[in-house]
Amino acid sequence: MEKTLGIVKPDAVKAGRSGKIIDIIENAGLKIIAMKKISLSKEQAKQFYEVHKDKPFYESLTEFMSSGKIIVMAIEGENAIAKYRQIMGATDPAKAEKGTIRNLYGTNIEHNAVHGSDAPETAKEELAFFFSKYELL
Repeated sequence: MEKTLGIVKPDAVKAGRSGKIIDIIENAGLKIIAMKKISLSKEQAKQFYEVHKDKPFYESLTEFMSSGKIIVMAIEGENAIAKYRQIMGATDPAKAEKGTIRNLYGTNIEHNAVHGSDAPETAKEELAFFFSKYELL
């Protein structure tokens, strides 16, 4: 069984889409093994998205991610990373496949409703950022 991180971003939480997004995840056969609603400080958002620090969208992304509540989830299942990324859809909601989370609930390339880890190494690091090893048992 593989684990990955999922985040319901501030835009989707504020719009009341969290439950619908969680339904999509669970209906895809993935299991949420840990979940919490939190707020990120600007510094925490900068730390989490440090991989993007040299990109032009870094400042606006970290500002957005610290603008309201988010829901972080540890998601488990067979091929969980690939499966979750498939149901998330393309980063740009306008290019996301019909019926994917971003197609349904994303507004634009930055306010795209959800985040998901892109590889096993990233998933391990991202899960550790939000959850203790005991929360992931």
